[in-house]
Amino acid sequence: MRWIVGLGNPGSTYANTRHNAGFMVVDELARRLNAEVSTQKFKALTGETRVGDVKVALLKPMTYMNLSGESLRAFMDFYKAKLEDLIVVYDDLDTEVGRIRLRYQGSPGGHNGIKSIIQHLGTQTFNRVRVGISRPEPGVMISDYVLSGFAKSEKEAMRRSVEEACDALEYALTHTFDQTMAKYNARG
Repeated sequence: MRWIVGLGNPGSTYANTRHNAGFMVVDELARRLNAEVSTQKFKALTGETRVGDVKVALLKPMTYMNLSGESLRAFMDFYKAKLEDLIVVYDDLDTEVGRIRLRYQGSPGGHNGIKSIIQHLGTQTFNRVRVGISRPEPGVMISDYVLSGFAKSEKEAMRRSVEEACDALEYALTHTFDQTMAKYNARG
């Protein structure tokens, strides 16, 4: 079973904020795969579907960002899910809006959701799709920025990056993550 986890914060207050890029991707992927991510289990909204002969679980942790790892650990323990079958999708300040970057390991880089996942899984090695949200202007607090919405001028680029992230995730279901990184990181 493959499991794809989109990070974000629950509730309508946060629905279209930069920090919810992971939720946006999982919602679009669920739409594409005709899956419902509505079952409450593992401190998350979950859904399952099949792509060919691959079972795919989609998760949106409902713990708030800084406790995301609790949900992943609960899911992993229950299903005996493998780390190599996990892909985490989240917002990234160091990638510009409209771009995605795929990685299989690394530090949290100041991202509290990734920090929590590393703490709960005990490793920095897991597949990731980072959705660019760009850095704020100097003087803007990071915490305020990530909880703000996208500027009108950024919305089309953000829509494209959500689409590209979904393309990459679908590709990763039938290819290795190395092949997926080679294809999607090569894009301008």
